[in-house]
Amino acid sequence: MRIKKLLSLLAFPCLFLALLVLTFVLRRQLFELFSSPQALREWIRATGVVAPLVFVAVQAFQVVFFFIPGEIPQVAGGYAFGLWMGTVLSVTGITLGATFNFVIARILGVPFVNALFTPQKVEQARKIATSPKARLSFFLFFLIPGIPKDILCYVAGLSIMKLHFFLLYSTLGRIPGIIGSALIGNAAADRRWILAGTVFFIAAALFVLGFLLRERIQHLLEGIGRRPRRGRRT
Repeated sequence: MRIKKLLSLLAFPCLFLALLVLTFVLRRQLFELFSSPQALREWIRATGVVAPLVFVAVQAFQVVFFFIPGEIPQVAGGYAFGLWMGTVLSVTGITLGATFNFVIARILGVPFVNALFTPQKVEQARKIATSPKARLSFFLFFLIPGIPKDILCYVAGLSIMKLHFFLLYSTLGRIPGIIGSALIGNAAADRRWILAGTVFFIAAALFVLGFLLRERIQHLLEGIGRRPRRGRRT
């Protein structure tokens, strides 16, 4: 137990330091790579026959290091591989990244997650993950754009929820957004600018709406998980 606790306390600082050094050394390349879907697409295509595997790895990396905007790789997937193949590859990479986050949180425990996020956010996410309707709440959280959801992967690992249930409901919630992003990239690649612009406008509007209403939506979803109180018999 002492070894596990020590690993929990040291894992995040060591990971953060390694990431900081790597980011500093590769700062120019990373900025150019993630500056636009087109730049990411060209880099992926340059890898040749292993391009799909490289793209899956990039998507998994983006989920683990969640400060990278997820929409850029998703749009790049549709741009480079087409609508449906880009969607499949994005789902595969995101699932791998979410699995890693879930498992590492289950192994290293609460101290590790508390080092990543504020205690208030951890507690809010914990209520959702441990509620009787956690599966429905997870699906809605991942479905609605504009709501921070990276913490849910880690907190789900701290709960009693099974990995396959977490992946099922979170992935189902992610799929509409992934398809929308891949559609933007695919339409841009085919120079269907009206379609790309329309989907982008709708996605942006939903993201802004979800972001502005995120606290109200979160309270609503927390309320879904609460058991209704039974009235007293007269």
